[in-house]
Amino acid sequence: MKEVKFSLVYRDMWQSSGKYVPRKDQLEQIAPLIIDMGCFDRVETNGGAAEQVNLLYGENPNPSVRAFTAALHKGGIECHMLDRALNALRMNPVPADVRQLMYKVKKAQGVDITRIFCGLNDVRNIIPSIQWANEAGMISQAAMSITYSQVHTAEYYMKMADELIAAGAKEIALKDMAGVGRPVSLGKIVAHIKTQHPEIKVQYHGHTTPGLSMASVLEVCKAGCDYIDVAMEPLSWGTVHPDVISVQAMLKDAGFLVKDIDMKTYMAARSMTQSFIDDFLGYWIDPRNRYINSLLLGCGLPGGMMGSLMADLKPVHAAINMNRKNQGLPELSEDEMLVELFQEVQNIWPKLGNPPLVTPFSQYTKNIALMNLFAMSKGEPRYETSIDPAAWDMILGKAGKLPGTLAPEIVELAKKKGFEFFTGNPQDNYPDALPHFIKMMEQEGWDRGQDDEELFEFAMHEKQYREYKSGEAKRRFNQELEAKMQAKAEKNGISVSLDDLRKMRHPKAETITAPTSGQIIWELDAYEKSMAPATGTKYDEGDNFCYIQTPYATEAVVTNWSGKLVEVVAEQGKNVKKGDILAFVEK
Repeated sequence: MKEVKFSLVYRDMWQSSGKYVPRKDQLEQIAPLIIDMGCFDRVETNGGAAEQVNLLYGENPNPSVRAFTAALHKGGIECHMLDRALNALRMNPVPADVRQLMYKVKKAQGVDITRIFCGLNDVRNIIPSIQWANEAGMISQAAMSITYSQVHTAEYYMKMADELIAAGAKEIALKDMAGVGRPVSLGKIVAHIKTQHPEIKVQYHGHTTPGLSMASVLEVCKAGCDYIDVAMEPLSWGTVHPDVISVQAMLKDAGFLVKDIDMKTYMAARSMTQSFIDDFLGYWIDPRNRYINSLLLGCGLPGGMMGSLMADLKPVHAAINMNRKNQGLPELSEDEMLVELFQEVQNIWPKLGNPPLVTPFSQYTKNIALMNLFAMSKGEPRYETSIDPAAWDMILGKAGKLPGTLAPEIVELAKKKGFEFFTGNPQDNYPDALPHFIKMMEQEGWDRGQDDEELFEFAMHEKQYREYKSGEAKRRFNQELEAKMQAKAEKNGISVSLDDLRKMRHPKAETITAPTSGQIIWELDAYEKSMAPATGTKYDEGDNFCYIQTPYATEAVVTNWSGKLVEVVAEQGKNVKKGDILAFVEK
């Protein structure tokens, strides 16, 4: 019997559902349960936008990645990450030396496999990453962004797989990010790889949004696929991935060798994941992401975009209806507007060269379609004002070669605007930058971190890293969370104070309050505003928790019980009054 192994896409489960991912302490809690379920050989731990959103809610992603991978390795589980090739871990291109550093850092942090994809399927963007990953001792898993068009045939992907393997890829992933890959065609692609390159492991990643994923899983397994990406409740299905229980049952019935699932542990992990949703993550999860949507089959947009798409649609929808009203036309309902948008994406996609609709190119295409609808509602032509600079970079070839052919009207518009098309290697547009970032870190007095991980984080996400270091990210995140909680409370007819909201966020935690008025100091020798301890820091009864500088003395705040820190409320240097909440500590 052919063995098929499962990979839990724990990172993508969250990011296909909402915006944020669990904190370091939460990942450490869930890891033993993932191991004890007994059915997973791999887990997706990081990559994509996950590390950027860590910074956005004020958490350093480096300790988080190290803690999660270390916990999973205890159970013999391999850890993998998502890597956007030229864009690495962000939406825009990255200098070559920063890209190369990423593999050294991630290998040192415990990440075993990097899944490298280019949103345009330009192998020139993927090949350097394959080489750097191999040199760093990682498993280079080159991914093909799966979509369905007159360009994206099974033969197209067979050729691409051959090129990636020839370049040194150790594994191949079929990244079916919108779930629109046709099952039989996917099977043909896998069969070709396993016939021509039997030593190469193949992994299938398919979202469930349009409803084809279970059939696709069965077809790729029949063709020899080695690993299947799966999710688990309460975040499986909808815009995410099929649940491991269903996939395991289907493959077992089909005669494949698959591991058993410890259902008692599954239910415990399910409950814990739900507790993370209830804690704070659920405030950014759109309930519509729980549904399958066959309308996406035609336009090919990934289901994970639905939350942001609906948010972007609202103001434009209102403006379009105002324009229609002024012209004496009936207003469009939300459903009618959505259908119009999907049809416009389907219309312009081949004219824009058929970029696979994956981050960031799905966003560019959707934005152009949306602004086209707005322009046409005013009686203006398509494209004139709907293409922003980032989308033009895609069209002009600065991000890579488009798979299809641009329509004549797009080429003419580029010439009219005085733009030049780029046919060289996209990486040449983005020169090395590490010396610049090293100098800035020295000027700031910041440590480059273990294995240069802080240097990498700063170079990869400069703006977000600065806001994390200053404490601005945490303040902004808490304000946004408190606003969402207050809106929910008011909707339910409940009046709450700011302190009430904070206590609601941490129902199991005790408050540490200021014993006197003065200026909060987390470390006596700290000069940075962000020197508060990290979430999850443990304290014993009688430990010095922090200090308060009064006009007369520096007074230590001492813990009265043992526990771990779950949130800091008062940042370094803040003036507090006696009785103010400083932090929450869970016993």
